[in-house]
Amino acid sequence: MSTVQGAGVVVTGAGGGIGAALARRFAAEGARVVVNDLDADRIEALAEEIGGTAVAGDASRIVDAARNALDGTVDIYCANAGLASPGDVFAAEEVWADAWDVNVMAHVRAARALLPDWLERGSGRFVSTASAAGLLTMIGAAPYSVTKHGVVAFAEWLALTYGHRGVKVHAICPQGVRTDMLTAAGSAGELVLAPSAIEPEAVADALFAAMAEDRFLVLPHPEVATYYRARAKDTDQWLGSMNHLQQKWEATGA
Repeated sequence: MSTVQGAGVVVTGAGGGIGAALARRFAAEGARVVVNDLDADRIEALAEEIGGTAVAGDASRIVDAARNALDGTVDIYCANAGLASPGDVFAAEEVWADAWDVNVMAHVRAARALLPDWLERGSGRFVSTASAAGLLTMIGAAPYSVTKHGVVAFAEWLALTYGHRGVKVHAICPQGVRTDMLTAAGSAGELVLAPSAIEPEAVADALFAAMAEDRFLVLPHPEVATYYRARAKDTDQWLGSMNHLQQKWEATGA
């Protein structure tokens, strides 16, 4: 892709899963890639593999270091780091706070750091890894579902506010992906996500297809669009269906 060749790209949460797949794909397409994760060893190995640069640390606060590693310019920023955060309304305050901080505020902080330069030059691309849970919901994972809705809402706001000024935005909303996060979803993930789970590389393929079309929603599972329409068309019926799924999960001893 002409938009990727030679571009300065940052991928957070690149220690494995979707982030590592995105980093490999961008590098294969000729981008200059900075990979970020809390696990320095994993991203050092990935950076060596793809000819990129590793910047370890909190994804919320690495834009300046990443920009310096890319000779001053970030063209595409993939806000991919996230927490699975299972639990119900009674989950500890710390679980809710951590989910909000990583799943939403990391995106906000990155945008704050990136937008002044992007708006000045009239171009930039922000990629938010959300989830189908951000368009729909996920049983057994209230903090995750709520904050992933927040991710989608923030990405939408960026797109509608800055689209006419050259900022392009994409929200990646997969269902199950064969990563550590799917394993962390436990029995709910096994019931809802595992049967249709895809490889992380398929998510990268879906993102590149969306970028080629300048399309906001990235749906590696196309059926999510059908569920999303059904939710909007008859919300009560959709909630009833999800409640039946909740009861099925509870019957398994969750």
